[in-house]
Amino acid sequence: MMSGYAMSRADLVIIPAQGSHLDATEAVKAIKLVRGQEKAFQKKIPFAILFTRTSAAIRPRTLQSIETEFAQNGVPMFGTQIHEREAYRAVFAFGGTLASLDSSQVANLPAARQNARAFAGEVIETLKKSATAKKQEEVA
Repeated sequence: MMSGYAMSRADLVIIPAQGSHLDATEAVKAIKLVRGQEKAFQKKIPFAILFTRTSAAIRPRTLQSIETEFAQNGVPMFGTQIHEREAYRAVFAFGGTLASLDSSQVANLPAARQNARAFAGEVIETLKKSATAKKQEEVA
């Protein structure tokens, strides 16, 4: 139940999911947990789905179907997806960060760094919007 308490205290809950129906089912379970915590703590908890390990070149129909279903049900999703990249695995294999990896050891490192920057930027914007909405609710 610690995850439920953590959700209730979070400024943003990021629910990772790969582009499969099994992952989508688990993401729905996480959304239900967020909704349950909203009721228990009587507060809105911002969340969004983050698609991970996606292809930068190919958009499978399965992923498109899942995105469409989430969108039709009003489920917030990040526009940025974390693509399947060797650089992300290298961080765990070699240690350090994307910034400290050596491009001679890791293929296409600039693309991984750009992908991570795009995601970080979107998280920051989402947090700003959430904070603005929260302030407006407090004033009203």
